[in-house]
Amino acid sequence: MTNLTIASAHQLAGMIRDREVSAVEVLDANLAQIAQHNSQLNAICTLDENNARTRAKQADEALARGENWGALHGVPVTIKDIYETASLRTTAGYIPLKDYIPQQDATAVARLRAAGAVILGKTNMAELAGDYQSTNSLFPRVNNPWNLDYTAGGSSGGSAAAVAAFLSPLAQACRSPTL
Repeated sequence: MTNLTIASAHQLAGMIRDREVSAVEVLDANLAQIAQHNSQLNAICTLDENNARTRAKQADEALARGENWGALHGVPVTIKDIYETASLRTTAGYIPLKDYIPQQDATAVARLRAAGAVILGKTNMAELAGDYQSTNSLFPRVNNPWNLDYTAGGSSGGSAAAVAAFLSPLAQACRSPTL
């Protein structure tokens, strides 16, 4: 496969596990896509390139030793900005949290890491997840990748836009039940 950004997370996990492609190559493809498109979309509000690169290299080294970390070994994943992510700014799109850096991972993030995921960064969202549009006072509005004049919706618009625009093969988000 020449364009790694269009592969599903499942496909990428298999390709990485079978050593058809490295986790670093997958990460580089996603980073190139982010560099090209995120400035128009505003999907990713905090990019963690250095730590993602370190983790991707570790994933490749682990496979070389015969270790498999789990179903998402080496697969890049973005995290909705409302979920605490250890040592990575977590704002929930809310000004009082603009400099908040948690010491621990939320359970969902910890489980993704335990499955071998490479945390690529945080996705933009509605302030405190309280709106059906992904707008907040910290970051620009998340735009729909198919029509930049429209929002990507919310509250997990950054997660949706990141996957739709192939910035990330998998994005963690949340869904509240609706009536």
